[in-house]
Amino acid sequence: PAANAAVVVARLEGTAAYAGYLGADVFGDRHLAELQADRVITDFIVRDSPATPLSVVLAKPGGERVLVNYRAAAPLPADSIDFAPVRAKVMLFDGHEPELSLIALQHAKVHGSQTVLDAGSVHRGTLALADQVDYLVCSEKFALDFTGETDVNAALSKLVECNPNVVITMGAKGLLWQTPLGQGRLSAYPIDAVDTTGAGDAFHGAFALCLAQEKAWPETLRFSSAVAALTCTKMGARSGLPDRAGVIKFLVENLSI
Repeated sequence: PAANAAVVVARLEGTAAYAGYLGADVFGDRHLAELQADRVITDFIVRDSPATPLSVVLAKPGGERVLVNYRAAAPLPADSIDFAPVRAKVMLFDGHEPELSLIALQHAKVHGSQTVLDAGSVHRGTLALADQVDYLVCSEKFALDFTGETDVNAALSKLVECNPNVVITMGAKGLLWQTPLGQGRLSAYPIDAVDTTGAGDAFHGAFALCLAQEKAWPETLRFSSAVAALTCTKMGARSGLPDRAGVIKFLVENLSI
Protein backbone atom coordinates (compact mmCIF):
# COMPACT_ATOMS: atom_id res chain seq x y z
CA PRO A 1 0.00 0.00 0.00
CA ALA A 2 2.69 2.54 0.93
CA ALA A 3 4.51 2.03 -2.38
CA ASN A 4 1.34 2.81 -4.33
CA ALA A 5 0.75 5.84 -2.12
CA ALA A 6 4.26 7.09 -2.90
CA VAL A 7 3.53 6.80 -6.62
CA VAL A 8 0.31 8.77 -6.10
CA VAL A 9 2.21 11.60 -4.42
CA ALA A 10 4.77 11.68 -7.22
CA ARG A 11 2.13 11.69 -9.97
CA LEU A 12 0.38 14.55 -8.19
CA GLU A 13 3.64 16.51 -8.44
CA GLY A 14 4.74 15.99 -4.84
CA THR A 15 8.03 14.58 -3.59
CA ALA A 16 7.82 11.03 -2.25
CA ALA A 17 10.16 8.37 -0.93
CA TYR A 18 9.37 4.73 -0.22
CA ALA A 19 10.95 2.78 2.65
CA GLY A 20 10.46 -0.98 2.68
CA TYR A 21 11.63 -4.33 1.35
CA LEU A 22 12.09 -5.74 -2.15
CA GLY A 23 13.66 -9.09 -2.91
CA ALA A 24 16.79 -9.38 -5.05
CA ASP A 25 14.77 -11.02 -7.81
CA VAL A 26 13.07 -10.14 -11.08
CA PHE A 27 9.93 -8.93 -9.29
CA GLY A 28 11.99 -6.67 -7.06
CA ASP A 29 13.89 -5.34 -10.07
CA ARG A 30 10.67 -4.53 -11.92
CA HIS A 31 9.05 -2.92 -8.88
CA LEU A 32 12.13 -0.78 -8.26
CA ALA A 33 12.18 0.30 -11.90
CA GLU A 34 8.49 1.25 -11.74
CA LEU A 35 9.02 3.37 -8.64
CA GLN A 36 12.00 5.13 -10.19
CA ALA A 37 10.08 5.73 -13.43
CA ASP A 38 7.52 7.64 -11.36
CA ARG A 39 10.32 9.63 -9.67
CA VAL A 40 9.81 8.02 -6.26
CA ILE A 41 12.96 8.23 -4.13
CA THR A 42 14.17 4.65 -3.55
CA ASP A 43 17.18 5.24 -1.29
CA PHE A 44 15.41 3.65 1.69
CA ILE A 45 14.57 0.29 0.13
CA VAL A 46 16.20 -2.83 1.59
CA ARG A 47 16.93 -5.69 -0.82
CA ASP A 48 17.95 -9.25 0.06
CA SER A 49 17.58 -12.87 -1.01
CA PRO A 50 14.06 -13.67 0.33
CA ALA A 51 11.53 -13.25 -2.48
CA THR A 52 9.69 -10.01 -3.14
CA PRO A 53 6.24 -9.95 -1.49
CA LEU A 54 3.56 -10.49 -4.13
CA SER A 55 -0.19 -10.01 -4.44
CA VAL A 56 -2.46 -11.59 -7.03
CA VAL A 57 -5.60 -9.53 -7.61
CA LEU A 58 -8.80 -11.07 -8.95
CA ALA A 59 -11.16 -8.33 -10.18
CA LYS A 60 -14.88 -9.12 -10.19
CA PRO A 61 -17.65 -7.47 -12.27
CA GLY A 62 -18.40 -4.06 -10.80
CA GLY A 63 -14.82 -3.45 -9.76
CA GLU A 64 -14.69 -5.35 -6.45
CA ARG A 65 -11.64 -7.56 -5.99
CA VAL A 66 -10.12 -10.46 -4.11
CA LEU A 67 -6.43 -10.47 -3.13
CA VAL A 68 -4.12 -13.43 -2.63
CA ASN A 69 -0.92 -12.37 -0.85
CA TYR A 70 2.49 -14.07 -0.60
CA ARG A 71 5.39 -12.97 1.57
CA ALA A 72 8.55 -15.01 2.12
CA ALA A 73 10.63 -12.39 3.93
CA ALA A 74 10.37 -11.77 7.66
CA PRO A 75 9.52 -8.21 8.74
CA LEU A 76 12.51 -5.88 8.61
CA PRO A 77 14.34 -5.37 11.92
CA ALA A 78 14.17 -1.96 13.54
CA ASP A 79 17.73 -1.01 12.57
CA SER A 80 17.51 -1.99 8.90
CA ILE A 81 17.02 1.57 7.60
CA ASP A 82 18.73 4.77 8.74
CA PHE A 83 16.13 7.53 8.87
CA ALA A 84 18.60 10.20 10.06
CA PRO A 85 18.61 12.09 6.71
CA VAL A 86 14.81 12.13 6.45
CA ARG A 87 12.99 15.44 6.96
CA ALA A 88 9.51 14.65 5.70
CA LYS A 89 6.50 16.92 6.13
CA VAL A 90 4.30 13.82 6.37
CA MET A 91 5.09 10.16 6.99
CA LEU A 92 2.54 7.55 5.92
CA PHE A 93 2.53 4.07 7.45
CA ASP A 94 0.73 0.94 6.26
CA GLY A 95 1.71 -1.22 9.24
CA HIS A 96 3.44 -3.92 7.19
CA GLU A 97 6.85 -3.36 8.80
CA PRO A 98 5.92 -3.13 12.51
CA GLU A 99 9.38 -2.87 14.08
CA LEU A 100 10.75 -0.51 11.47
CA SER A 101 7.60 1.62 11.60
CA LEU A 102 7.99 2.33 15.31
CA ILE A 103 11.52 3.62 14.73
CA ALA A 104 10.34 5.75 11.81
CA LEU A 105 7.48 7.08 13.94
CA GLN A 106 9.89 8.17 16.68
CA HIS A 107 11.99 9.94 14.06
CA ALA A 108 8.91 11.67 12.65
CA LYS A 109 7.86 12.95 16.07
CA VAL A 110 11.33 14.28 16.84
CA HIS A 111 11.49 16.19 13.56
CA GLY A 112 7.92 17.48 13.50
CA SER A 113 6.55 15.34 10.68
CA GLN A 114 2.82 14.70 10.62
CA THR A 115 1.98 11.00 10.65
CA VAL A 116 -0.81 9.01 9.00
CA LEU A 117 -1.77 5.35 9.31
CA ASP A 118 -3.34 3.50 6.40
CA ALA A 119 -5.26 0.90 8.41
CA GLY A 120 -6.82 -1.47 5.93
CA SER A 121 -7.16 -4.38 8.32
CA VAL A 122 -6.46 -5.29 11.93
CA HIS A 123 -3.01 -6.82 12.34
CA ARG A 124 0.09 -6.38 14.47
CA GLY A 125 1.36 -3.29 12.67
CA THR A 126 -1.90 -1.36 12.56
CA LEU A 127 -2.65 -2.19 16.19
CA ALA A 128 0.74 -0.82 17.25
CA LEU A 129 0.31 2.44 15.35
CA ALA A 130 -3.40 3.28 15.55
CA ASP A 131 -3.15 5.42 18.69
CA GLN A 132 0.34 6.76 17.96
CA VAL A 133 -0.11 8.57 14.65
CA ASP A 134 -1.66 11.99 14.11
CA TYR A 135 -4.31 10.70 11.70
CA LEU A 136 -5.98 7.29 11.63
CA VAL A 137 -7.36 6.76 8.13
CA CYS A 138 -8.96 3.34 8.03
CA SER A 139 -11.25 1.09 6.05
CA GLU A 140 -14.75 0.26 7.16
CA LYS A 141 -13.54 -3.29 7.78
CA PHE A 142 -10.82 -2.07 10.15
CA ALA A 143 -13.25 0.21 11.97
CA LEU A 144 -15.75 -2.58 12.63
CA ASP A 145 -13.18 -5.27 13.45
CA PHE A 146 -11.13 -3.00 15.72
CA THR A 147 -14.11 -1.76 17.73
CA GLY A 148 -16.29 -4.87 17.64
CA GLU A 149 -19.22 -2.77 16.45
CA THR A 150 -21.61 -3.65 13.63
CA ASP A 151 -22.54 -0.04 12.84
CA VAL A 152 -19.92 2.24 11.34
CA ASN A 153 -21.19 5.34 13.18
CA ALA A 154 -20.82 3.55 16.50
CA ALA A 155 -17.38 2.41 15.40
CA LEU A 156 -16.37 6.01 14.67
CA SER A 157 -17.43 7.06 18.17
CA LYS A 158 -15.14 4.41 19.63
CA LEU A 159 -12.24 5.07 17.29
CA VAL A 160 -11.94 8.71 18.35
CA GLU A 161 -11.27 7.45 21.87
CA CYS A 162 -8.17 5.82 20.38
CA ASN A 163 -7.17 8.63 18.02
CA PRO A 164 -8.73 12.13 17.89
CA ASN A 165 -8.44 12.40 14.10
CA VAL A 166 -10.24 9.61 12.26
CA VAL A 167 -11.37 9.07 8.68
CA ILE A 168 -13.26 5.90 7.75
CA THR A 169 -13.32 5.16 4.02
CA MET A 170 -16.28 3.10 2.83
CA GLY A 171 -15.83 2.74 -0.91
CA ALA A 172 -18.97 3.56 -2.86
CA LYS A 173 -20.64 4.71 0.38
CA GLY A 174 -18.17 7.58 0.77
CA LEU A 175 -16.47 8.37 4.05
CA LEU A 176 -17.05 9.40 7.65
CA TRP A 177 -14.73 11.62 9.63
CA GLN A 178 -14.31 13.12 13.05
CA THR A 179 -11.70 15.48 14.49
CA PRO A 180 -11.72 17.80 17.53
CA LEU A 181 -13.23 20.45 15.21
CA GLY A 182 -16.28 18.41 14.24
CA GLN A 183 -17.51 15.43 12.29
CA GLY A 184 -19.18 14.70 8.99
CA ARG A 185 -19.78 12.50 5.98
CA LEU A 186 -18.69 12.87 2.37
CA SER A 187 -20.46 11.03 -0.44
CA ALA A 188 -18.44 9.09 -2.97
CA TYR A 189 -18.07 10.48 -6.48
CA PRO A 190 -20.32 8.68 -9.00
CA ILE A 191 -18.18 6.53 -11.29
CA ASP A 192 -18.37 3.33 -13.30
CA ALA A 193 -15.87 1.24 -11.35
CA VAL A 194 -13.67 -1.12 -13.35
CA ASP A 195 -11.25 -2.20 -10.62
CA THR A 196 -11.17 -0.91 -7.03
CA THR A 197 -7.66 -2.24 -6.40
CA GLY A 198 -5.46 0.56 -5.11
CA ALA A 199 -8.29 2.99 -4.36
CA GLY A 200 -7.46 3.05 -0.67
CA ASP A 201 -3.75 3.49 -1.41
CA ALA A 202 -4.62 6.37 -3.72
CA PHE A 203 -6.75 8.04 -1.06
CA HIS A 204 -4.01 7.74 1.55
CA GLY A 205 -1.30 9.08 -0.74
CA ALA A 206 -3.42 12.06 -1.75
CA PHE A 207 -4.41 12.66 1.87
CA ALA A 208 -0.76 12.74 2.94
CA LEU A 209 0.11 15.14 0.14
CA CYS A 210 -2.75 17.47 1.09
CA LEU A 211 -1.49 17.54 4.68
CA ALA A 212 2.00 18.39 3.45
CA GLN A 213 0.56 21.20 1.34
CA GLU A 214 -1.53 22.45 4.29
CA LYS A 215 -4.79 22.29 2.40
CA ALA A 216 -8.05 22.97 4.25
CA TRP A 217 -9.77 19.91 5.70
CA PRO A 218 -12.80 19.87 3.35
CA GLU A 219 -10.53 20.27 0.32
CA THR A 220 -8.27 17.49 1.60
CA LEU A 221 -11.17 15.05 1.81
CA ARG A 222 -12.66 16.01 -1.56
CA PHE A 223 -9.33 15.89 -3.36
CA SER A 224 -8.35 12.54 -1.82
CA SER A 225 -11.76 11.08 -2.67
CA ALA A 226 -11.42 12.24 -6.27
CA VAL A 227 -8.02 10.58 -6.60
CA ALA A 228 -9.43 7.34 -5.22
CA ALA A 229 -12.44 7.49 -7.54
CA LEU A 230 -10.33 8.01 -10.64
CA THR A 231 -8.14 5.06 -9.68
CA CYS A 232 -11.20 2.80 -9.89
CA THR A 233 -11.92 3.71 -13.51
CA LYS A 234 -8.99 1.69 -14.92
CA MET A 235 -7.73 -1.84 -14.45
CA GLY A 236 -4.78 -2.25 -12.08
CA ALA A 237 -3.72 -0.67 -8.81
CA ARG A 238 -1.01 1.49 -10.33
CA SER A 239 -2.04 1.98 -13.96
CA GLY A 240 -5.17 3.78 -12.79
CA LEU A 241 -3.42 6.25 -10.51
CA PRO A 242 -4.14 9.72 -11.94
CA ASP A 243 -1.97 12.78 -12.44
CA ARG A 244 -2.79 16.23 -11.07
CA ALA A 245 -4.32 17.52 -14.29
CA GLY A 246 -6.70 14.57 -14.41
CA VAL A 247 -7.79 15.13 -10.81
CA ILE A 248 -8.41 18.85 -11.32
CA LYS A 249 -10.47 18.12 -14.44
CA PHE A 250 -12.50 15.51 -12.55
CA LEU A 251 -13.15 17.89 -9.65
CA VAL A 252 -14.35 20.64 -11.99
CA GLU A 253 -16.74 18.18 -13.64
CA ASN A 254 -18.10 17.13 -10.24
CA LEU A 255 -18.47 20.45 -8.43
CA SER A 256 -21.91 19.53 -7.13
CA ILE A 257 -20.63 16.60 -5.04
